[in-house]
Amino acid sequence: MNGSNLHYRFFLFLLVVVSIAFVWVLWPLYGAVFWGAILAIIFAPIHRRIAAKLGGRRNLAALISLMLVLVVVIVPVTFIAGSLVQEGSSLYQRVKSGNLNFGSYVQQILDAMPASVQNMMDRFGIGDLSSMQDKLTAGAMQGSQYIATQAFNIGQNTFEFLISFGVMLYLLFFLLRDGSIVSARLREAIPLSDTHKLHLLRKFTTVIRATVKGNIAVAAAQGALGGVIFYILGIQGPVLWGVVMAFLSLLPAIGAGLVWGPVAVYFLVSGELWQGVALALYGVLVIGMVDNVLRPLLVGKDTKLPDYVVLISTLGGMGLFGLNGFVIGPLIAALFIASWDLFSSDFATLTGQRKGQRSQRRDSHEWRMPQDGSSSQARPAQAPRVAHAQRSTDTKSGDFTSGAQHSDQNNPPRQSARSRGKRRSDKI
Repeated sequence: MNGSNLHYRFFLFLLVVVSIAFVWVLWPLYGAVFWGAILAIIFAPIHRRIAAKLGGRRNLAALISLMLVLVVVIVPVTFIAGSLVQEGSSLYQRVKSGNLNFGSYVQQILDAMPASVQNMMDRFGIGDLSSMQDKLTAGAMQGSQYIATQAFNIGQNTFEFLISFGVMLYLLFFLLRDGSIVSARLREAIPLSDTHKLHLLRKFTTVIRATVKGNIAVAAAQGALGGVIFYILGIQGPVLWGVVMAFLSLLPAIGAGLVWGPVAVYFLVSGELWQGVALALYGVLVIGMVDNVLRPLLVGKDTKLPDYVVLISTLGGMGLFGLNGFVIGPLIAALFIASWDLFSSDFATLTGQRKGQRSQRRDSHEWRMPQDGSSSQARPAQAPRVAHAQRSTDTKSGDFTSGAQHSDQNNPPRQSARSRGKRRSDKI
């Protein structure tokens, strides 16, 4: 092993070790670092416009962009989180005390159904809903308890939360200011071809923006609209149910309907017809159309990810990374698909080149080999010999006479020495 090879391997080993150590050091703050980078990528186009209008003053442009993020994102999220914690704690107390029983609402809906429907449900063994009532009550208890527990943990870890929040804002400022420099350094550091680096980086940024705009924005819109109609109709916990509808909006077509649909049915069977009709129409025409109208406008066809891939990657990401997995899951799925697309295209190109080379070698071999069973046809490799024999035959038979005459005209016969001397003496 020569010295240069040993030097290269040691440097590569050192690079891997220090990179892993750096990630390990940042891991306690990975949420703050992650969301700082995500917000920087999302607001980068707006920041570039602000910087252009300010004449390239990067610090001032980054500060204005940071204030915009605070107003548009941080303040609404903080308000919603506070209301969610309050309503979740109230729901937990009501369910625990027995004042709120979801099973009784289901039983009222079943009692209002026609007898034929009830007989059919009894025939299939789903008429007795006591177990379903218990599961609904237990699910409501667990959900509200989880919200209350998270609120208690945030209250206990206020100092840690404030540090993470400050790190996120601090990192966001510098990523907005120096984002182009960081992006250029990353492109230089990735050991791939320029085409592959451009494709992967574009896919990376496109998926992040499309995920946030398409999933989070649509979910927030559906949750907000659902919370508004619940508040108007006097349903308790409108913010809580709006957040639930926002999370369920990941399910295509039926997500938010899993919340407002049963409530509309309950209104109808309990005699509150106008509330039920209004909620049903509002859910279909307003909440349901948000996904069909707003998502194509915000996302378009950038990600090219099927809905089922987005769903399972989001749920899997949230199972592994918590709330951060809402973005991490689709991002990993998109990079996975993009990497395999690059590999398949390169493999197809390489396979086509190899097939072309084999085809050329086969054609060259067939050109030199005599064809079996065709004795009357001369081999292509002997064509120059045949032409030479034909040329000799034509010369003997006088076919090249014109060619000889043409040669005589271009090269006249040489005169004898006596004739040249006589002509010289005459001139004298």
